[in-house]
Amino acid sequence: MRLGYGDVEVHLHHDNDNADSLRDRLLDSVETLHSRHGLLSKDAQGRIQYGFIHGNWALDNSHPDGRWCGVNNELTILRETGCYADFTMPAAPHPAQTRTINSIYYATDDPARPKSHDTGIEARVGAGRPGDSLLMIQGPLLVRHSSPWQKPKIENSNVAGSQPLSASRIDDWLRAQVAVAGHERWQFIKLHTHGAQEQNADVWLSPLARTFHQRLREVADFRGFRYYYVTAREMAMLVGQAEQGLVEPRFD
Repeated sequence: MRLGYGDVEVHLHHDNDNADSLRDRLLDSVETLHSRHGLLSKDAQGRIQYGFIHGNWALDNSHPDGRWCGVNNELTILRETGCYADFTMPAAPHPAQTRTINSIYYATDDPARPKSHDTGIEARVGAGRPGDSLLMIQGPLLVRHSSPWQKPKIENSNVAGSQPLSASRIDDWLRAQVAVAGHERWQFIKLHTHGAQEQNADVWLSPLARTFHQRLREVADFRGFRYYYVTAREMAMLVGQAEQGLVEPRFD
């Protein structure tokens, strides 16, 4: 991270929780990550900011059986404790998956019910952030093309031992067209992995991964597009630039 090649955000698993304990846990944790470990950054007002992924996909108490969260106003707690964007979705085939897919949008919390991020207001050029909302950045989710004799597969942005990097997935990611409305020239491809598991680490750190990145370069050269490897924080920054209608991305 200090060399500028990556960043660290927040991934939380919790169960049977409540708003007060969640707020305290997040505030204590982000302070520790920032002060003790030199992680996370501060906004212009000096408040620590963080990106978020919910464990077990159950953001805003969205698991059908009520497990792995318990907090119906979790979006509010996240926003008030410095979360700049949520990156949990997609979750399919898990039942916590939202109806909204392949989108960058703003979700407004309804503390009286779970899964307030099921729908929201799309991020759009010139529109600005709706009040009291949280930015949601989703990864590609679609049914993968397959041969007539093969069972269809779900492309859900996961990179793992069971879902390795491959050139064919590039086409699927682009086909999802995750973008800020009115600025479709920029596509956002958010991937995820449980990289601490050995069977997944080899997917990223192996000759196979090197071959994939070479193939990505060839595809980009052939199709005439540029691509950038970015952190979650940089991706959220680029969403803001797209909302402003910038033609070229800035990384200063």
